[in-house]
Amino acid sequence: MSRLVVIGASYAGIQAALTAREAGYLEPITVVSDENCLPYERPPLSKDFLTGETGDQKLILRDRAFFESSRIDLRPGLRAIAIDRYARRVTLAGNSMLGFDKLVIATGSRARRLVVPGADLDGVCYLRSVADAVDLRARLARAAEVVIIGGGFIGLEVASSAVKLGKKVTVVESASRLLERAISPVVSRFLLETHVTAGIDVRLNAMVSSLRERGGRVAGVRLADGSTLAAELVVVGIGGIANAELAVAAGIKCGDGVVVDAHGRTDAPDIYAAGDCAYHYNRHADGWIRLESVQNAQDQARAAGLAIAGSHAPYESVPRFWSDQHDVRLQIVGLSARHDCVAIRGSKEERQLSVFYYREGRLLAVESVNRPGDQMAARRMIAAGISLTPEQAADISFDLKSLLKAIGRPKVEA
Repeated sequence: MSRLVVIGASYAGIQAALTAREAGYLEPITVVSDENCLPYERPPLSKDFLTGETGDQKLILRDRAFFESSRIDLRPGLRAIAIDRYARRVTLAGNSMLGFDKLVIATGSRARRLVVPGADLDGVCYLRSVADAVDLRARLARAAEVVIIGGGFIGLEVASSAVKLGKKVTVVESASRLLERAISPVVSRFLLETHVTAGIDVRLNAMVSSLRERGGRVAGVRLADGSTLAAELVVVGIGGIANAELAVAAGIKCGDGVVVDAHGRTDAPDIYAAGDCAYHYNRHADGWIRLESVQNAQDQARAAGLAIAGSHAPYESVPRFWSDQHDVRLQIVGLSARHDCVAIRGSKEERQLSVFYYREGRLLAVESVNRPGDQMAARRMIAAGISLTPEQAADISFDLKSLLKAIGRPKVEA
């Protein structure tokens, strides 16, 4: 009997299993996860879940009855510790084993750890899982002064949630601006102004040298310039690392994650990978890349699930990201690396603007603040290879939809 085993009940793991089943894979499917809970939504963990606006039950992606009706054997609380690619089996903690004919590695990524004296003190937190979020929510309720280390998406979202709860919040960022590698200077400045207006103290070009202790708990953050920030709670958000150790140990080719092709296939026969742990060539990046986003996890996993079921539709989706901070919805479509021209649509004063990125006249990416219509149009244009001119992009009266008539109706997205 053929069996599909999926390691990880992440967005990618669940999507791969569901797609394979929906595409006609009739054999048993087993999903194992080292988290002892049902699969859950992750974006709310840094936002509504921390503020109490979203409860535990609303996080659940699918209930157990759904998996049973889909004939997917979901096994939470089981940690995979080894893959034998030749014997085709996965060893689980406790030395039980699962045989497989096809395997999906959807192990996601983990938080990069802070490496300074005091980094292991009680009160130093990271946010990746629902267990992390439950712990952080409880700690936030007791803390008055919070320091966020890292001005990336997670750090800024947590900062927004913490100040909403009435906490004194400081963000420490080593770069010269917020989200330096992800967004344009104009949007970065806009976000800085938004956070400062909300009462958050943002320290740029600031390096953490150590964390101070009082009674075994964190009590402050010492910066390289000699200043110290009082802190009853420190949240670290300095990036993620692919959970690729199982693949490396099994002799599966890895780079910055598990190397896969456009169908999610690794260099090992019948072994696939998708999501945050996967390293793939992306035509929109013109190079190899590992993406951490819900959209990438689901779309890449669909490609893998189809290949498992004998269908083949390559992963070619335009990358998308989003972040909610205060009253700002930041959305990004495409990848702006190596751009040579930008055009700005809208204005900071109206709190609605988009930045269009070009390379040699081709539209690469669009990042938008509170302009969802620009994003919907940009998704379709970039996917279809249609480029408006920078002058058209900057002209607020120009109708972006006028360029989309030749494409036809947009596909309904899941």
